[in-house]
Amino acid sequence: MKYKVQHTTTYSYNSPVTLCYNMAHLVPRDTDNQRCFNRLVKVSPTPVYQRESEDYYGNKTLYFSIQQPHRTLTIDVVSYLDVQPTQWQSLISSHTLTCGELRRFFAEGATEEARMAVEYSLDSLQIQRSETLKAFVSELFVDDKPVLQSASELTSKIFTDFTFDPTATDVTTPPEHVLKQKRGVCQDYAQLAIGCLRSVGLAARYMSGYIETLPPEGQERLVGADASHAWFAIFIPDLGWVEFDPTNNIVASDQHIVTGWGRDYADITPLQGVVFEGGDTHSLSVAVDVLRI
Repeated sequence: MKYKVQHTTTYSYNSPVTLCYNMAHLVPRDTDNQRCFNRLVKVSPTPVYQRESEDYYGNKTLYFSIQQPHRTLTIDVVSYLDVQPTQWQSLISSHTLTCGELRRFFAEGATEEARMAVEYSLDSLQIQRSETLKAFVSELFVDDKPVLQSASELTSKIFTDFTFDPTATDVTTPPEHVLKQKRGVCQDYAQLAIGCLRSVGLAARYMSGYIETLPPEGQERLVGADASHAWFAIFIPDLGWVEFDPTNNIVASDQHIVTGWGRDYADITPLQGVVFEGGDTHSLSVAVDVLRI
């Protein structure tokens, strides 16, 4: 499947910003089933300095600084991608690696991939392991149960038991709070799942990107009405990172477009930086459009 993704971010300030330095994760990366074959990045006002690079996790990063007074900052990124289907869904019922075997794999650390994946089984800035999270999923991840089956059941459990509510949380809400109130958005669902997996000794990472949304039959697409999306991936030695989407109760495939990944949301924030002046308030507007081409 080929896609055009346009992500437009606009900050408006109540007084002029005199200087800003920024880092953005807005350019999709290449993966085993995804290739970004063209992109266009436009920042307004025009930066005095702009550079693309990669972060510690291999995600595409955009650094820029603006040194002229401005009340509005706009970052418009248009990406063209080829995304191929994955085979993960067909493996859930047949893959036999158990939770106990995977825990021993990490404990022994006998291979390079085991040692690299262990980082994703530890606490991170926004996700801490806990007995509360462990208790929530302990019956799902018993030693003799196939781990992909357990991860699929966790995905369904979050989808079924939790209510999607954009007003219930913010980007700093910890997983234990999400578990307690059973409300949140895709970021919360992903980080809750990751916290649960790490609490039972498994490695999981935060996936950030987009998902194609199709309008109801007979209705036209609303341009700009899509949004950024988040899901999680669990490490399986012979498969790599297998991705699950608890917001939609599915395994990620060719409708999921990856911008990047990290230990949690803080590693892959779409835009962060420092501004000088600009007043005490600002407004943020984000428009995303995912279009098949």
